[in-house]
Amino acid sequence: MSRDFKKNIDYSIIPGVDRVLNERAIQTLSKRCGTSVLTDMIRQAIDRVRGMMRDGEAVGASREALTEWIVADVQSQLADSLAPNLRRVVNATGVILHTNLGRAPLPDVAVKHIADIAGSYSNLELDLDTGQRGSRTTLVEKLLCELTGAEAAAIANNNAAAVLLALNTLAGGKEAIVSRGQLVEIGGSFRIPDIMARSGAQLVEVGTTNRTHLSDYEAALAENTGVMLAVHPSNYKVMGFTSEVALEDMVALGRRRGVSVAHDLGGGVLVNLRDYGLPYEPLVSDSISAGADVVMFSGDKVLGGPQCGIIVGKQNVVEQIRKNPLMRALRCGKLTYAALEATLKLFLNPEVLTREHPTLRMLTEPVTTLEQRGRRLLQAIGELEGFSCELVDSHAQTGSGALPLENIPSVAVAISGGDILSLSTALRRHDPPVICYVRDDHLFLDLRTIRDDEVRIVRDAVKIGAQG
Repeated sequence: MSRDFKKNIDYSIIPGVDRVLNERAIQTLSKRCGTSVLTDMIRQAIDRVRGMMRDGEAVGASREALTEWIVADVQSQLADSLAPNLRRVVNATGVILHTNLGRAPLPDVAVKHIADIAGSYSNLELDLDTGQRGSRTTLVEKLLCELTGAEAAAIANNNAAAVLLALNTLAGGKEAIVSRGQLVEIGGSFRIPDIMARSGAQLVEVGTTNRTHLSDYEAALAENTGVMLAVHPSNYKVMGFTSEVALEDMVALGRRRGVSVAHDLGGGVLVNLRDYGLPYEPLVSDSISAGADVVMFSGDKVLGGPQCGIIVGKQNVVEQIRKNPLMRALRCGKLTYAALEATLKLFLNPEVLTREHPTLRMLTEPVTTLEQRGRRLLQAIGELEGFSCELVDSHAQTGSGALPLENIPSVAVAISGGDILSLSTALRRHDPPVICYVRDDHLFLDLRTIRDDEVRIVRDAVKIGAQG
């Protein structure tokens, strides 16, 4: 651009801040946010106009036209600012417990209980019988003990916190013995040795990557041993020439030598998945029956509740953990307790689980039901210009480390023939976003994680996205 052209730009037609503030559309926006916020947005819009004029872009030839452009820009800015960052999405990936998508969707009863509690005061730490201060843990402790066979329970804000609390309580400044084959890394580069170091426990590795024997633990026990930790490798399996020590044998050794045994189950399962046609996953009650002093597991995995770390075990050990000053820093709030209580109560009636528990429903829904849903979606989408759609067999996954080797038979709508990557992007930008997966030049919408009431949303997202 020539220097003479820049000299001839008439910046005087750009409206001032005060003029824009007096526009009726801006006055309407002032009901949604403060004047100072609107003023900042107007200044930013004016700066953009000035820059566009300097660069020779066509933005408006009169003050009225520029004012209209600035008002529209401010409206867009405000809409972006007020739109929630945390949004509902439709999961069409087939991964049921998708960590990036928030893991387990809550049961309806849990959502309702959260709504009842969130907008009101509650008896979070009030004993309604005595009128004295109570403990928030008691809100769910009886339920957890009934479902797992434990003597006591405590709740932290996630399972990493639960492990941290248990190790700090039992082995802070002491040694914690762990099999080398169980020094796992889970999502986000979180590693067991790192959390052990932060807990103040001194890691003592025993055995080898693939084989650990009871004699390895026995040889490592010393006066400074605080705990033997067993870790369930929920997100992988070691196959072939392997050996691990049974939890019962670790407990027997611990009792002979006066050392506690802690079991990090990771996912934590309360019902026998075999009863639902799924492969076996260790039950929390199995660990309690085996005699573990304390067991830690997640609330938002197969349990299907809110994010939290659940601690169950022997009364004296759990009581020590409750009294740990770190518990105050890592405890949960009322909304977590509301969701957890409502979710746990579903397990008191196994007959309703697959109907009212979203995670177990998705894990166990018959393929024939998925096919019917898929046909409805195909019919709703209809013909797409430049694309072809068909119903295909697929495989879903549990996700979040549960059943890591198991592919669950499923059904997906496969779309091909056009710009698949652009269509995938359009689906993510839909409101609400639809999250799919792309493989071999096909876009897949897996019906195992799409609810019946989401078929219309997916249809709209696909039809709009295919139009470019």
